[in-house]
Amino acid sequence: MTIDNLVIGAGVVGLAIGEKLTRARSNETTFVIDKHSRCGEETSSRNSEVIHAGIYYPPDSLKTRLCIQGNRMLYAFCEKHAIPHKRVGKLVVAQSPDQESYLANLHQKAIGLGVETRLLTGQEARALEPNVTSHAALLSPSTGIVDTHSLMDCLEQRILDQGGDVGLCTALVGLESAPGGYLVDLVTQPDQRTRVLAKRVFNAAGLHADKVANHIIPGRYKLHYARGHYYAYRGPSLGIQRLVYPCPRPNLAGLGTHLTLDMAGKIKFGPDVHYVDNPNDYNIPDDPAEAAAFAAAVQDFLPSVRAEQLHPDYAGIRPKLAGPGEPFRDFVITEEPDHKNLFTLIGIESPGLTSSLAIAEYVHNLIE
Repeated sequence: MTIDNLVIGAGVVGLAIGEKLTRARSNETTFVIDKHSRCGEETSSRNSEVIHAGIYYPPDSLKTRLCIQGNRMLYAFCEKHAIPHKRVGKLVVAQSPDQESYLANLHQKAIGLGVETRLLTGQEARALEPNVTSHAALLSPSTGIVDTHSLMDCLEQRILDQGGDVGLCTALVGLESAPGGYLVDLVTQPDQRTRVLAKRVFNAAGLHADKVANHIIPGRYKLHYARGHYYAYRGPSLGIQRLVYPCPRPNLAGLGTHLTLDMAGKIKFGPDVHYVDNPNDYNIPDDPAEAAAFAAAVQDFLPSVRAEQLHPDYAGIRPKLAGPGEPFRDFVITEEPDHKNLFTLIGIESPGLTSSLAIAEYVHNLIE
């Protein structure tokens, strides 16, 4: 079989690329494959489901550029296709004068980026969220939440409607250069093996993108796995209407243990950061000390929350290019310079969901 475009990975980024290719290049054949039985079984379905504003990262980074563009594209796409979402807004809260200075700098940065934010005193923040304690806060009105599974369902259906295909239960086991493209060996469960000649290959394999790349360019990329735990809140109503974030951790290793809401208004806290060796280990230790540590982090801005009100919910794993304690690393989205028509997307962690539609545009421009 010979095809024009093979997208490896049917998470939200791979699906967005597939949707863009089938829409913009309708005369070409496009396949999106994934080893799982459903789309987005890894990072895409195990996150905070937040539509980010794009103000945390270095101004000249791809994360900033694609998040800001993706924020606007995602809201428009959700409205057009009736995907459940809410523009709930977010408070980033400071608990000290040093953190207040951080928020002031973040506000100035947002102004430079053209992103709306507003600095609030602690009293102004309490007027919006009476149960949240802070020395000062930054309000981000364009932050929201989205039903990620509905988004992926829509992207998948559009790929099919536009003449593409999504092959699930299909694992890549070999990839090599060949005249006219790349020979790709695929195994469809349980034991059917297929060899495909793909003119273009898009490596959007998320947690396994380095392993896919290693077939062609061994040792060029190395991912680290940062597992984050989420805890559900079961206690008296807190009346929270917005997302609430602390100031981020150094080097942007994580955005802190924050409060998010789902589409039903349910509160969850997380994620924390635990570097792990196994990208398939989603277990949350049922450890009272872990719940106590979560409660202590949350009590900085919600002092009424108690450890016994927090219960393990789920875990997700971020594919990070930066290891523990290492400085910020940007998204890598590139056509490999010595391998024409091999496109690598690696380190696509937060804000990958928000950026997904903009990433697809960016990748299509690389082809153009």
